[in-house]
Amino acid sequence: MELNQKSVDVHDPAVEQTHATLPYPLGPTTTCDGTNFSVFSASATRMELVLFDHTDNPAPSRVIALDPVFHRTSHCWHIFVPGIKPGQLYGYRADGPNDPANGQRFDSQKVLIDPYGKSVSVGRNYDRAAACKRGDNAATCIKSVVADLSTFDWEADRPLYRPFRRTVIYEMHVAGFTRHPSSGVTPANRGTYLGVVEKIPYLQELGITAVELLPVYQFDTADAPPEVSNYWGYDPISFFAPHLAYSTSGDPLGCLDEFRTMVKELHRAGIEVILDVVYNHTAEGDENGPTLCFRGLENRFYYILNKDQATYADYTGAGNTLKANHSVVKRLIMDSLRYWTSEMHVDGFRFDLASIFSRNESGDPMMNPPILWEIDSDPVLAGAKLIAEPWDAGGLYQVGSFGQDKWKEWNGKFRDVIRGFIKGDQNTVWRLQERMAGSLDLYKEGARPAGQSINFVTCHDGFTLNDLVSFDHKHNEANHELNSDGSNANLSWNCGVEGAEVDAGVDLLRARQIRNFYALTLLSVGTPMLLMGDEVRRTQQGNNNAYCQDNEISWFDWNLCQRNADLLRFVRNMIRLRLNFNQAAKGGRITLEDYLSKARIEWHGVQLGKPDWAIDSHSVALTLHDIEASQVRYIAINAYWRPLEFELPPIEGNADGAWLRLIDTSLPSPGDIPEVGKESVIVGANYLVNPRSVVMLHYNDANHRVCGTRGWS
Repeated sequence: MELNQKSVDVHDPAVEQTHATLPYPLGPTTTCDGTNFSVFSASATRMELVLFDHTDNPAPSRVIALDPVFHRTSHCWHIFVPGIKPGQLYGYRADGPNDPANGQRFDSQKVLIDPYGKSVSVGRNYDRAAACKRGDNAATCIKSVVADLSTFDWEADRPLYRPFRRTVIYEMHVAGFTRHPSSGVTPANRGTYLGVVEKIPYLQELGITAVELLPVYQFDTADAPPEVSNYWGYDPISFFAPHLAYSTSGDPLGCLDEFRTMVKELHRAGIEVILDVVYNHTAEGDENGPTLCFRGLENRFYYILNKDQATYADYTGAGNTLKANHSVVKRLIMDSLRYWTSEMHVDGFRFDLASIFSRNESGDPMMNPPILWEIDSDPVLAGAKLIAEPWDAGGLYQVGSFGQDKWKEWNGKFRDVIRGFIKGDQNTVWRLQERMAGSLDLYKEGARPAGQSINFVTCHDGFTLNDLVSFDHKHNEANHELNSDGSNANLSWNCGVEGAEVDAGVDLLRARQIRNFYALTLLSVGTPMLLMGDEVRRTQQGNNNAYCQDNEISWFDWNLCQRNADLLRFVRNMIRLRLNFNQAAKGGRITLEDYLSKARIEWHGVQLGKPDWAIDSHSVALTLHDIEASQVRYIAINAYWRPLEFELPPIEGNADGAWLRLIDTSLPSPGDIPEVGKESVIVGANYLVNPRSVVMLHYNDANHRVCGTRGWS
């Protein structure tokens, strides 16, 4: 980025103060006359503001030394610089103790980005390796950029505040969604925020109500093994700046506008925006990692250190762990969340490895961690969706017990039970009952709502749905880690043949299994989450840890939409059925326990009222009444390898006892899920459910009732 203002190479001991310099707010604050800068560092003995004219300049154009008498208030260093306008590139140099044995890692020559900077500039010369060494890295550093957030026209945009009971989440990668040449997106927009905008009609037609975006905070793409790059983005550099590479031009200020345009247009289409956020670690890694920001400003405050103080506690698997319940870090996280909610208009957050929030400043688990309640109770975040990944890499596993009040959870137990049951594992039927009914065993305490469980079978981390039914083993050789990375516990089944090359019979079975996974996810009580591209059988070629694959292994191949149009149609209609069936009261909040007692789920086996919970059982059925007592659905699930005949509940007051068939995953399209008005009438007392298939029948007349094991309440 070129600057219009003329700079001179000068080291100012101070800047003449024609305006008051203020410690608050942190970060840059622009006025018509200049910009106020403020940065926190309690242990620094000296601070410099360094200004650059261009991203790839080998040295600063101006260095301003902050006088500790005039430019420091308590632990904040601050200065007002006249004439500094939006677009100015800048950073800090902080001097202080270089004493790793006492947790201090100051390097007076390192250019550091602003922890509160709203935009960054990453030049062609950026070098992560240079930041790992002590000494001057001005020629290869990332720079912060002064931004004015007041000029964007939101056009009266407001958060959508859709309740979880009416939400279907689509987890997606901003770049991977449109980067493939087959996307049909304008070439300049492929892999960008504006590329997502071009594909909004696809999302609308699919029927999802929210996108959950993999990390969009600025991250370090170089934090990966040689020959590959960091694709997922779970290595943040900044908690305020949107990732620059997802903009069309690489202009830092334009990036802000393009992100906000994406949010605004998704809202206009009725789609909420949830961000996958990483407040558990940073891209600075372990003691051998780079000094980019936090380490060079106040290492002991930001990170949990081991007892030797020279090494980092690693409860994240990424080399370091943020000290989330330290007052300074807690303030940073809260300010970041408020910023993305109020200034960037996002609707919610999914917190990566959220159990880190349950660790104290020494890394030990704690009861009632302060940060959880602060997030839960903050008025700026009052309408925001809060979703926890309730575990961490250090062994904390808090599914069923994370947070208070507003927090929802990724339900890893739902994923594992559904995978195991559809695969044909033993001792899974009785657990399937709990998972389909909203996991009351996990969420009874605390009057949790019916949408408490975020139900998913696949996500970015692991096999895609196609690969779940195509591979028994991971194939991560492309990651250059000798296939040692990624989980070995996938609960996958290749349907008899490993890999993509199979005969038509095996492929038909795989397609049926995929429809079964979708059916159980979208019919279960809770909030469903679907993975980008699963609806068209996107494959990662057996890679279950594609974090470093910024290529066709990870990208959405849009040719699959035509190749697997029958599955795409099935998923669209399944989402429609999901949203049309009342899973909770139309107004107000209802707890999961109340929902289950009022809506009523009656369990069966092949005979009515006689479910088989035995270890070797592979089938179950249920009658589900909606809470308004106007719709009744009968679902039969056969994970057995032979057909089973299920006894149907009789419909009182209806002479022919007819049901309408809404789903039969064993039938070819469009019979697997017919269009509205084209459902088949099912007459008789029994229904033959084919091997490895899911059937749903429907009756919609409050004047008649379905006889179950308990009848109407």
